[in-house]
Amino acid sequence: MVKRDIEAVGNGSAWRYPLLQALDRGIGWISEAPAALLVLLEILILLSGVVARYVFNAPLTWSDELASILFLWLAMLGAVIALRRGEHMRLTTLVKLLPPARRKYAELGAQLLVAAFVLEILLPAYEYFGDQADITTPALEIHDSWRVAAIGVGALAMLAIVLIRLLDQVPLQRLVLAVALVALLCGGLWFAQPWFLALGNINLLIFFVGLVALCVACGVPIAFAFGVATLSYLMLTTTTPLTIVVSRMDEGMSALILLAVPLFVFLGLLIEMTGVARAMVDFLAALLGHVRGGLAYVLLGAMYLVSGISGSKAADMAAVAPALFPEMKRRGTSEGRLIALLSASGAMSETIPPSLVLITIGSVTGVSISALFAGGLLPALIGALALAVVVFFHSRGEDVSQVARASARQIGKLLLLALPALALPFVIRTVVVQGVATATEVSTVGIAYTVLAGLLIYRRFDWRRIYPMLVETASLSGAILLIIGCATAMAWALTQSGFSTQLAEAMATVPGGKGGFIAISVVVFVVLGSVLEGIPAIVLFGPLLFPVARAVGIHEVHYAMTVVFAMGLGLFAPPFGVGFYAACAIGKVNPDRAMRQVWPYLGALFVALILIAAFPWLSIGFL
Repeated sequence: MVKRDIEAVGNGSAWRYPLLQALDRGIGWISEAPAALLVLLEILILLSGVVARYVFNAPLTWSDELASILFLWLAMLGAVIALRRGEHMRLTTLVKLLPPARRKYAELGAQLLVAAFVLEILLPAYEYFGDQADITTPALEIHDSWRVAAIGVGALAMLAIVLIRLLDQVPLQRLVLAVALVALLCGGLWFAQPWFLALGNINLLIFFVGLVALCVACGVPIAFAFGVATLSYLMLTTTTPLTIVVSRMDEGMSALILLAVPLFVFLGLLIEMTGVARAMVDFLAALLGHVRGGLAYVLLGAMYLVSGISGSKAADMAAVAPALFPEMKRRGTSEGRLIALLSASGAMSETIPPSLVLITIGSVTGVSISALFAGGLLPALIGALALAVVVFFHSRGEDVSQVARASARQIGKLLLLALPALALPFVIRTVVVQGVATATEVSTVGIAYTVLAGLLIYRRFDWRRIYPMLVETASLSGAILLIIGCATAMAWALTQSGFSTQLAEAMATVPGGKGGFIAISVVVFVVLGSVLEGIPAIVLFGPLLFPVARAVGIHEVHYAMTVVFAMGLGLFAPPFGVGFYAACAIGKVNPDRAMRQVWPYLGALFVALILIAAFPWLSIGFL
């Protein structure tokens, strides 16, 4: 499976050499503290820009520029933290099937490939740093080299982390042998350049299908698998300077709209810490808790509402599950069914704004993010209704005779407590629709609102958790943004090879016109969502397929809702979907107990997907 909390080298293992442990902790301190500060600064800068523009009618001309400069540093430091913590997304299913001895060699090879990638981009990053030294930012008049230096610094830190842990955890003889084999393989590939040049576009299959698949299967984090494949393709089959890889990574990670990623991740953590999510759940439970399947309906409703706040599926599930699972277990719901429902509700809510996948689509395809936000609500509602049908049939025999119905007074009291929480999704959407803040800035409004609600209304605000939350935000954001950066470089290489033109021509001639194109897209993105997750899949294929969709007459928002829902289905479908295993981890349930029970829910979502694909009005009716 693809997951973040993986077994990194050295994680959970005793350190053999105290000096190396001290060096590792030093890298942790000099990356985590600045990254936490950068997240906080980004929030303050963007919120200041909103207040200055909307309240005082005095826009800050420098705010977006400063936010962009700091953003690349946040992305790279976050990637460093994610590597040190073992939180980069990777596939572990196949590696875990290997015998322990072979698994060690597979993991060693994965670590060496990570080291090879960051080592290979050091020189191009230095050259790119020199190229950008002559460029000055317009508002602050700062040399752009100060911004792009983040790529080289991050690469150096990641290389140091891998080397430190290899030296500490891997026997020297085995390490030397592995390095020698990798060097021999690289040398052989280098001398095989004339053979690769003669293959033409077959190289696309070798590097972007074969090599990527091999790296992912061996447990190389997805971002590094993309990077290794792109660098190998350009080095062995073209004369393109490798600085283009660094510049494309810069372009992919520096888009200001993507600053919404860390801000919404932090907002998701904040609503759980301040009790905002719990207030919603308690009110819904008072309304429906006494009916058969009532708490399951509450879970669906809570996921729908919370997804509209946090934008992060892991944060959504972590906010809702602890509040409902104990009582649902007490009423006799099996652990497997709880996880099945939780994971299916996560798939259902993928299109609810402010989904990070929707933000990514807007960033890489040019589709209006406001239109995507408006179009995502009804498709998710169709999915929720489909799941509710399954819940109805599963809960017909539930015994609720011992469950007391909440009185009108209790419901009214809980409603008053929940009103600030229930208002938050509407505040976020209204701020965007009314033009108070952009899709990037709106998260800061939500953060300010949630902080005030936690301090003044719910009286639940643990200041000690703020720093770990900021670091966790940086880590998750860095893992996501590095994928986007490396996938952007890969997408550029695919485009330059002519593959995008050939793909567009092939897809445009699919039998069945719009219907055939939609059907193939559904299948493709279910598979991509299962293997790659939504964001890297969209970065790679969104710029290629969205123009084709427009060319055959499909509305871009309708196409976006269809492919996002399809990716959500794949994301939460076992045996590869990361969302399914994330739900198992949050519910602390063995995946084997839920794997059989999730299929009726996924089947209902597939029916909902067919409806969404067949009826464009469900996506564009309210635009």
